[in-house]
Amino acid sequence: MNVSVVDIGTNTVLLLVARVGDDGSVTPLVYEQRIPRLGRGVDQERNLSPDAMRRVIDVLREYKKLMAPYHAAATVVCGTSAVRDASNGEELASLIRKETGFPLEVLSGEDEALWTYRGALSGLRGITRATVVDIGGGSTEITVGDAETVSDRISLDIGSVRLTERFFRHDPPTPSEMEAAIDLVENQIARAGRFPFAGSTLIGVAGTATTLAALAQGLREFDVAGVTNYPLSQETVENLFRMLRDMTSGRILELSPVMEGRADLITAGTLILREIMDHLGFDTMLVSERGVRYGLAIRGAEHLRSRP
Repeated sequence: MNVSVVDIGTNTVLLLVARVGDDGSVTPLVYEQRIPRLGRGVDQERNLSPDAMRRVIDVLREYKKLMAPYHAAATVVCGTSAVRDASNGEELASLIRKETGFPLEVLSGEDEALWTYRGALSGLRGITRATVVDIGGGSTEITVGDAETVSDRISLDIGSVRLTERFFRHDPPTPSEMEAAIDLVENQIARAGRFPFAGSTLIGVAGTATTLAALAQGLREFDVAGVTNYPLSQETVENLFRMLRDMTSGRILELSPVMEGRADLITAGTLILREIMDHLGFDTMLVSERGVRYGLAIRGAEHLRSRP
């Protein structure tokens, strides 16, 4: 059956229309990304701005037209960190329902971690144990499990938008700004220190991971096949971080068109990934473009198939 999923994140709004097989396989039919940055200012103001909400509505109107030809058996529209944190998330939900007819589901951090894990593993074969990391704009999810079940999951209050807005007052950030950001990231990562990471494969999903994979290969445009299962070594991540931290966002944007909409955030995202690999003991990370959208597509199909 066909299932449509829209993921409204802190920085991006992502669309997936996919065919979900009886075996749980997920075949993408439509894959779109827009960057309305809903979560701008949410870390400080705890509020979604009217302009940001309107940008999201415009994207959803566009996506509704793109979904229509596929006659999806289920459609899920979810909000993550920015909507969780905002005091006026209900206002966004009401606006979305009024303007598009979609109900908005706000995922908890733990649910986001679970369905990101399910989505990431849907594109991999032969993985017996995995640690899935999703570095978003407002939060970072770390999930550990095997091919069948999740054993541990956590949502950390660190993300590329949150760190950039909270700490990086200069472009590029000053050494003291960078150190303050590192302190917060290290403190948050320590919350996952008890997880059983030994013997697991590190898998990175979402924009930071895929953007770094594109940057490491010198790609001039985003290519799903080019970034899928790309191995990012700890050394490569360290070298990219050392390069990016000394560059202005304008210079970062010149590196590749892939940086559009992420040039001012990628340094913070790379910092988070660098610290995760260092503190959790991973030498390599496999990159996947499959995140929470794919997991929610599986969930939607499972729910429909379980009905009497």
